[in-house]
Amino acid sequence: MSARHQLQLKLAPWALLSVAAAWGFAFVVMKDAIERQSVNNFLFTRFSLAVIVMILIRPQTLKHFNKDLMQRGGLAGVFLGLGYIAQTLGLARTGAAITGFITGLYVVVTPLLASLVLKEKITKFIWFCIALATLGLGLLSIHGFSVGVGEMFVLASAFFFGAHIIALSKWSSGRDAYAMTIVQLSVCALLSGFASIPEGYSPPPDTGVWGVVIFTAVFATAIAFIVQTWSQAHMTATKVAVILTMEVVFAAVFAIIFGGEKLTLQTAIGGVLVIIAMYLIVLKEQK
Repeated sequence: MSARHQLQLKLAPWALLSVAAAWGFAFVVMKDAIERQSVNNFLFTRFSLAVIVMILIRPQTLKHFNKDLMQRGGLAGVFLGLGYIAQTLGLARTGAAITGFITGLYVVVTPLLASLVLKEKITKFIWFCIALATLGLGLLSIHGFSVGVGEMFVLASAFFFGAHIIALSKWSSGRDAYAMTIVQLSVCALLSGFASIPEGYSPPPDTGVWGVVIFTAVFATAIAFIVQTWSQAHMTATKVAVILTMEVVFAAVFAIIFGGEKLTLQTAIGGVLVIIAMYLIVLKEQK
């Protein structure tokens, strides 16, 4: 193994952790913006702007587009886009905390799909980390629970997000991460655009919402998915899923710092359990 590859293996988990942080912060800042603009309109603007920015920054990346990249990146984008739409439909029908927990169940869905699709062996240690992370997610998010249509939509999103992680694990290696990210986000923009048709499209209503759109488009979308696509060329799908559960922890921390929410003992214990699971996975990844 070359020194460069060893360095990439060590950097990949921490790069993914930065993605989880960006998504956690986006979850907090989007809350108010989505109340002032249709969710599908918001997602369409966010994904479209992300694609435009990426192409403007590196127009030469278009030369990497070929049939293979379009097919693989396009299918990964379908999983990602359907995940966002299903999650959004669920969020409109249930609470944000429950949405966060059920979405986080991709930490369980992903290894199941990985064992079936990738023939990835899931060790007892990995299952322990998954159980620990799931328990932590529950403590972070659940304050009363009932199963309805909204919860079923969110559960569907967990499967789509798990499938997206599997797709990237299978297809990221050997393909240009930047170009593949553009294809994925373009498909997400198309899907959210189609979802917006019944209500019609309207741009962000004010500078505040535009600010959130720009932040989420650049940092929580373009940069985040480039990093995720690159990282998954160097990590197993299951370990990626466990590390990305830190999104919920970051969302809770940022909600306390910026949103005025209170830290409870239950939330603190849940966050610590997710952090422990992530830390154990990272240590195992670097051995």
